[in-house]
Amino acid sequence: MNVYDAARELATAIKNSEELKQYEDIKAQVSQHGELTDMLNDFQAKQIEMQTRQMLGQEMDEEFTSQIQQLYGIMMADPLAAQYLQAELRFSLMMNDVYKILGEVISLGNQQ
Repeated sequence: MNVYDAARELATAIKNSEELKQYEDIKAQVSQHGELTDMLNDFQAKQIEMQTRQMLGQEMDEEFTSQIQQLYGIMMADPLAAQYLQAELRFSLMMNDVYKILGEVISLGNQQ
């Protein structure tokens, strides 16, 4: 099997995975609730900002940390938002595992 065929097979496996199906289903439900979509987008933007600050070695001020915690608490109280975040996490973990496997193989190839 050549690399391109294997990549297509992997893409099909990901597309057919329960993780992606659940994520897409819940994402479609969330998209029907404008306020919830806005809240999730705001939360994700704050998460990215937090990760960027951490990567740059910047400290998190109390106000920013409090905003993220408060927003997270609000979202976890909403069953649909909580389901979305859980589905997104499961899909992200699966993809991280795939990237890790690929990375390990590539690293092994460089050592020989």
